Amino acid sequence: MNDYAIEAVQITKSYGSVLALDQVNLHVRTGSIYGLIGDNGAGKSTVLNTISGLLHPRSGSIEFEGKDLKGVPPHKIVEHGLAQCPEGRRIFLQMTVEDNLEMGAFTQPGSTIAGGIADVYKRFPRLEERRRQGNTYENEPSLSPMPGLLPFLWRLRAAGIRTALVTSPSSRLILAALNRMGMSALFDAILCGDMVEKRKPSPEGYQKAMALLGAAPERSIVIEDSPVGIRAGKSAGALVAAYKCGSFSQNTSQADFEIWDYEDCLSLPIFGLSIE
Repeated sequence: MNDYAIEAVQITKSYGSVLALDQVNLHVRTGSIYGLIGDNGAGKSTVLNTISGLLHPRSGSIEFEGKDLKGVPPHKIVEHGLAQCPEGRRIFLQMTVEDNLEMGAFTQPGSTIAGGIADVYKRFPRLEERRRQGNTYENEPSLSPMPGLLPFLWRLRAAGIRTALVTSPSSRLILAALNRMGMSALFDAILCGDMVEKRKPSPEGYQKAMALLGAAPERSIVIEDSPVGIRAGKSAGALVAAYKCGSFSQNTSQADFEIWDYEDCLSLPIFGLSIE
């Protein structure tokens, strides 16, 4: 076993007929800091984006800690521990400093996030001073529920059908948003990203929600608008309706149903409701 964390060998990448990388070799030793220097257009970003899986090389091989990254999607590369922090302060401006840090730990088990953030604050004390700086949604005038969502939830509640919200952001952010929209009391259970060990596409959040509701998976329906959420719901054993809002173009083939608004969802046989 060698002591290289990253090995890129004979990497070639083109943009159409323009050759951006021509048999580039890069070896990064474990525990070292390197700088990649070059003129504008020299291919620095292309090298990094190719290693991160955002671009696919025409030829060559890339390994991270001995693992071949060929064909591995970017989010899986991040899970392996290889991440890219782009320049330009690309943060979520509508979130607080701490919310941004939590989003950076998206792929980590929930039990490790607090310790990781504490380590960041130890390294960068100014961040801890400003941890609440930013938008907490508490005074966000543009925040509103999706069209048709409130009548849908009230209809379910009137029919005695219990509901849960399963989402990946932190409980502090989600609860602030729900309070701002007056929706906190509409869910019988709320499961956020910091309440589970593994986030979507893991089924853990939905499994816990069904347990809290006392609902059998085969009598539960998940409404999702993303492929990872659809996989999570199916893995939990529930029926899944893909909510195809707006210009939704993602793969929904694993879902049991497709709906375009919440009125469509009410007509599904599992609810046993009549639409007037």
